Amino acid sequence: MADHYEVLGVDRDASAEEIKKAYRRLARELHPDVNPSPDASERFKHVTHAYDVLSDPEQRRNYDMGGAEQGFSGAGFGGFGDIFETFFGGGGGTRGPRSRRERGQDALLRVEVDLDEVIFGAHRDIEVDTAVVCETCNGSCCQPGTAPVTCDICHGTGQIQRAVRSLLGNVMTSSPCGTCRGYGTVIATPCATCQGQGRVRARRTVPVDIPAGVDTGLRLQMPGSGEAGPAGGPNGDLYLEIKVRHHDVFSRDGDDLLCTLEVEMTDAVLGTNATIKALDGDIDVELRPGVQSAEIITVKDRGITHLRGSGRGDLKIGVQVITPTKLDHKERELIAKFATGRRQQEPTLAQFQQGLFAKLRDRFLRV
Repeated sequence: MADHYEVLGVDRDASAEEIKKAYRRLARELHPDVNPSPDASERFKHVTHAYDVLSDPEQRRNYDMGGAEQGFSGAGFGGFGDIFETFFGGGGGTRGPRSRRERGQDALLRVEVDLDEVIFGAHRDIEVDTAVVCETCNGSCCQPGTAPVTCDICHGTGQIQRAVRSLLGNVMTSSPCGTCRGYGTVIATPCATCQGQGRVRARRTVPVDIPAGVDTGLRLQMPGSGEAGPAGGPNGDLYLEIKVRHHDVFSRDGDDLLCTLEVEMTDAVLGTNATIKALDGDIDVELRPGVQSAEIITVKDRGITHLRGSGRGDLKIGVQVITPTKLDHKERELIAKFATGRRQQEPTLAQFQQGLFAKLRDRFLRV
């Protein structure tokens, strides 16, 4: 490849301004819009590449030191568009008309579900206020029996070409047609229902299957359930953001369900059986004699269904022993007699604890 300085006809110590002036002079002479000869076209490619390298200080420094330069392809003029626009303010190529059909926008809805619905999943029919295809024109934007007509200004190209005087002489530029807005056609008789948009606002019902195991903040994507696009374009997507409602009895830790079972002191001492009304049915729980506050009873596979995969989490029941605060005379005597018959030990300091509920929480996390 020829030396870049020789291609531009400048000295190796030429300033940036001298390099720019040399390129402009050669571009006026060689640009394909001015000089259609094949030889001029090939020279213009090399002139522009030389200017690309020498106008960038870092590339020029690397070139002067004999280093490798960025790749140069002689096929086409796609790589010269930015430079051409820098000097002349627009491209010389033409584009075809753009389509009226566009993809509809995505939509986001927030859906609240109860904790019991999360266990096995739920089905909802959601009312959505959105854009739907116009039933009168079926998305054509035209009054029934009519059709778009070719724009008589751009003759269906969607582009208007103009000759612009520049440093290279007269250069052809193109821009979207202002009459048809680049579509190439004009709707002479717009649909009276949708005002030529091909879609209208309406409420529609979207059936939604909410999978088991969802949690607050999770987003479900429903492809093609969003807004209909203009002129019968494809629908966007619908996103559902899940919020799980608070439950007064049960809480959630991952896929495990947590709850607290209050036990009378006598039942804690002697042991008993209890029936818990869980979110998915009753559960029989056996409390051993001497059960302590903050102990955890784990019931396998009675928690939340895993969102991905099979199986369920566990139900973890925290025990809270209730000490009676109001005793009648007879009950007090029985308790005193019971205490007298046991070997007494004075209250002693134990390891620091943050309270029963903190203890329950810590044990939940450890189990």
